[in-house]
Amino acid sequence: MKETSRSIAISTDREALEPEYKYCLQTWAGGLHRFLSMQGGDDDGSYAKNSEAPASAITICKPLFLVAIQSLKLFRREEEMDSVRIADLGCATGYNTLATIDMVVESLRHRYIQECGLEPEFEAFFSDLPSNDFNSLFRSLPAAMLSDGKTRRYFAAGVPGSFYGRLFPKRKLHVVVSLSALQWLSKIPDAVLDNRSPAWNKGRAWIDGAKGEVVEAYAKQSEEDLESFLRCRKEEIVRGGMLFMVMGGRPRSEQPENQLGDPDSRAKHPFTTSLDQAWQDLLNEGLIDEETRDGFNIPVYMRSTEEVERGIKRCGGFEIQRIEYQKIVEHSEEKHEEWIKDPVSYGRAKANLVRATLRPIAETHLGPYLSEELFKRYENRVSSDTVLLHKTCFYGVIIACAIRK
Repeated sequence: MKETSRSIAISTDREALEPEYKYCLQTWAGGLHRFLSMQGGDDDGSYAKNSEAPASAITICKPLFLVAIQSLKLFRREEEMDSVRIADLGCATGYNTLATIDMVVESLRHRYIQECGLEPEFEAFFSDLPSNDFNSLFRSLPAAMLSDGKTRRYFAAGVPGSFYGRLFPKRKLHVVVSLSALQWLSKIPDAVLDNRSPAWNKGRAWIDGAKGEVVEAYAKQSEEDLESFLRCRKEEIVRGGMLFMVMGGRPRSEQPENQLGDPDSRAKHPFTTSLDQAWQDLLNEGLIDEETRDGFNIPVYMRSTEEVERGIKRCGGFEIQRIEYQKIVEHSEEKHEEWIKDPVSYGRAKANLVRATLRPIAETHLGPYLSEELFKRYENRVSSDTVLLHKTCFYGVIIACAIRK
């Protein structure tokens, strides 16, 4: 009797939510930019508190970035520069974007003082999708100080919008950076959202190890997105200006279906096994149906160095300075040792990482209650799988630097 009542309740709830559910499918198809963002705020599930991997990527690329800045053309004539303008595209929130802008401004400021005998004004544009938590980002600006105790040396502005479209006037920017953002696609491919299509991604939240039709659809969308991004930046960056990109990626030798490179990374990555199991738990408990599970897809594609190089050359207008692939480890050895002793703590930390990156799109797909239930199932799965703690997950990144010709 209790089970019958429970089934009726679930059915009734689903019928009541049917219009909202259909709306969610429509937004997946064409409105991803309206709700895709990293989780805002500064609580334990925020991106600001769970961006260790992007910070590691910045640390790895910092020497290359500084070398590129040191070789960058200095703009001196008034018609070339009334101020030096820098943009971080896909800035999200937290320390990483502020540290990056500080690094660019300070490096160029010293060069101008030493080589030109002047200190220009700097403008810094923080750009991300309108759903980004710009309030949290800009609240941190006044409190953030440089290492020498002085206040910031640039004028800051927010620019909401997709970097797959134009964001600035022609020949506006001198330095453009995009760090750990370009792996996020502008949309889920239409074929992947069609349950009658061979590209319907049944039983998976992401594409690593998925069937060929799914991977092919993602790869095509990735190619179109990179072309759009580069074409827009070609219009916005002045001649001699720099485009510096760091994005999730894979080695040249790996095929698109192998997004992560090695079995341990595939098993332990936050978008793969444990997440699929958490979705299956919701299904097994009768909280969702198969179509709801299969209709959720993470809009991320790890390009190869070859795909990035081909995209830049096809776009034209840029001279490639450097493209390389590097790997970063998921977390420090100290944390690894700590979590082996306390798997529950590891599960909580991993679940917060997934909340930080996926909560906005999960809530759009499921609503706040069921999305939180998903993250709880994920935390339980990770905490109970102690084998995962003895695996090492690596994140691959592609670093690319190009000068506008």
